[in-house]
Amino acid sequence: MYLQKTKKAKNYIISTILVIALIMLFGCTPQQSEASSENPEPIETIVEVSPANSLKLLEEGNARFSELKIGDKDISVARRENLSKDGQHPFAVIVSCSDSRVPPEVIFDQALGDLFVVRIAGNVIDSVALGSIEYAVEHLETPLVVVMGHEKCGAVKATVDGGEAPGSIGSIVEKIQPSVEKVKASSTTGNDLYEEATDENILQSLAEIEKSPIIEHFIENGTLKIIGAKYHLESGKVEFFSDLH
Repeated sequence: MYLQKTKKAKNYIISTILVIALIMLFGCTPQQSEASSENPEPIETIVEVSPANSLKLLEEGNARFSELKIGDKDISVARRENLSKDGQHPFAVIVSCSDSRVPPEVIFDQALGDLFVVRIAGNVIDSVALGSIEYAVEHLETPLVVVMGHEKCGAVKATVDGGEAPGSIGSIVEKIQPSVEKVKASSTTGNDLYEEATDENILQSLAEIEKSPIIEHFIENGTLKIIGAKYHLESGKVEFFSDLH
């Protein structure tokens, strides 16, 4: 009888020790997780923000997209909290067409807060678009502006084909018309006319942006570069126009 009581006492002591050990080992884990959620670590994007580095990030991102090697994007609560708390610091402004087939964040494989996107049909530049670009350059210190057109642009095709442009669509056609007339003057026809007019329209948009005194100032002090680009629908590749301006 004595041996049975002794054995039960030993088992009780061992069980108690195990419970205490488990509490010490795991007891504070939920609190630590909660604290970690309340104080998210800062999220870094690029080490040195410059026009050249920004362009490199876009080229690398588009390579991943076109090769179906999309990277893991940080869309966590911590990321959103940091962007809300610390504000946005996009490394590039992308001026692109509103076409649903041309979403910049997807094409360049970038995450929340990485790109400042201005989308307007035909990637034309009006006063509102230019003001948006100036805001990103002056207030957000974004070092790169990319004007990206794309193959088979409906706005360019409508301008080339002519005819009535109902409602406010005419304001888009009016912006693209000078580029179309310039290409037509070179006797270009057929599909080449559409694509060359698209290229010329990209260059025209770049020229409009460069007229801005704000943009001119940042280009002259070396903190801003602008460049044209064209997205190819089937390959998924972005072709950048020569060198940075």
